Amino acid sequence: MLVEEVDRRRFERVLAGGLIEQGKLEAAAFDRVVRLQSGREERLEALLVKLGFANERDVAEAVAAQLGLALAVPADYPAAPVLSDRINPSFLRQSGVLPLSESPAGLRLAMIDPFDDHARRAMAMVAAQAVEPFVAIPSEFESAYARLYQPDATDAPDEARAGADDDMLEDADRLRDLASEAPVIRLVGQMISRAVESRASDIHIEPFQNRIAVRYRIDGVLRDMEAPPLRLKAAITSRIKIMAKLNIAERRLPQDGRIRTTVLGTDFDLRVSTSPTLYGESVVLRILDRSSLVGDLPALGFEPPLLRRFFAALEQPQGILLVTGPTGSGKTTTLYTSLMRLNAPEKKLFTVEDPVEYQVDGVNQIQVKPQIGLSFAGILRSILRQDPDVIMIGEMRDLETAQIAIQAALTGHLVLSTLHTNGATATVTRLLDMGVNNYLVTSTVAGIWAQRLVRRLCPACAEPYGVDPELALQLRLPTPEGGGPIRLHRACGCAACHGTGYRGRLAIAEFLVMTDPIRRLVLRHADAVEIQSAAQQEGMVPMYDDGVRKALAGLTTVEEVLLVTRDL
Repeated sequence: MLVEEVDRRRFERVLAGGLIEQGKLEAAAFDRVVRLQSGREERLEALLVKLGFANERDVAEAVAAQLGLALAVPADYPAAPVLSDRINPSFLRQSGVLPLSESPAGLRLAMIDPFDDHARRAMAMVAAQAVEPFVAIPSEFESAYARLYQPDATDAPDEARAGADDDMLEDADRLRDLASEAPVIRLVGQMISRAVESRASDIHIEPFQNRIAVRYRIDGVLRDMEAPPLRLKAAITSRIKIMAKLNIAERRLPQDGRIRTTVLGTDFDLRVSTSPTLYGESVVLRILDRSSLVGDLPALGFEPPLLRRFFAALEQPQGILLVTGPTGSGKTTTLYTSLMRLNAPEKKLFTVEDPVEYQVDGVNQIQVKPQIGLSFAGILRSILRQDPDVIMIGEMRDLETAQIAIQAALTGHLVLSTLHTNGATATVTRLLDMGVNNYLVTSTVAGIWAQRLVRRLCPACAEPYGVDPELALQLRLPTPEGGGPIRLHRACGCAACHGTGYRGRLAIAEFLVMTDPIRRLVLRHADAVEIQSAAQQEGMVPMYDDGVRKALAGLTTVEEVLLVTRDL
């Protein structure tokens, strides 16, 4: 059946039904899009992608399958323009069509909208032959169009480009117009959608002299992605700034903002940070999945015995619980998940953060603003007059903040906070170095949780191997119960994990409970080695040992464990 003979509305219903059946679209999302579509000219497929309810590739594949057409893949796009002497490139852009190849059999044509009969007939007239339509994925179409028909923008002399960029950036109205163009809106939206689909935690957009680098941090490792044309540098940055409600005309100073968006029916918070560099503004978007905050610490990979000790400390009515580790170790997720566990109607909860990471219903969250004198210490003093039960401090940065947190703990409040230290026992030393009196540490700190993130082995391709006894001894690997060889697993790489051998991350941790023997050691200023030894005698499993157990269970590699615990 020809495309023009297909009933458009019936096609849309069948298409949506297929996506829902495959689990690629929520039925409620489809109903919402149908209501929004009423009285508008936009296609259902475009609205599904634009509103973040479906992935553009899934939609394009479904359209192609429904119409019996081929899907245009990157390899199908030509190395040089086809019919360039007979057609205006602006017509191709406006119509969403791009010639792939010309032969006696006909013209192969990539089309964003295969129902566009006018564009297909026009191309058939220009080529003077039949047209074979291919379904185009919009982002791949845009990349191919920019490469084929706008090479001058990326090949212009550096000085001319720099001057043009400066002129644009000085004109806020023009920047706003650029950022409001449909291709730029679609490009930024697809950049965010692809990052979410790739399980990325961050998007890095970095301008250099002759290119823009786009990188996603996936499982803790940065990976290069397909970059947009350099000419769109200012427009992309401005679009993100508009979404984050930042000043698009200010490019000399760093700015921070937040974007709330929906991708594939899931709500996300994007924390946006811009910073001026030599060739423009570097932009980082941290992706925060609000649906992941379910109050489920076991889902983060922690062992049940460890969690029992932690939950017992979390249920205490007063005291300080510290979560420690370097940047990117998952402290915030653990802290928020703990907060969700405590969030109940009978308790009043406050957070003091810079910036507020996740927005949690039922929790009073306060954003620190040093520029107007709203500091951690100042906010904490005012909170204590609000009769809270639980206070979460984003980071215990200085002595003043630590002293007020201690005061809160002494007056009957449970305080959760973070510190940047290497391990649980090192945190005690850090507090003493900050100037906190040892008797205050022993009387207020209930427990110290330290953690790291390691990459999880891909279950589809992980390969077991035997360990040499000498190496096992060196790594302190325990002998399996009942004897037998010690076996670890190595990362191999397959299509499921994109050749990395890893898919996702899990946490390894240790938890120090402030028991009486440890309090006595702190009071006499014992060093970290003595405290570590006493903590292990009191039941603390060191972080390295926790990691080794997960490596022996085939969840990660021993190399990953060594990488994140080498400073302990």
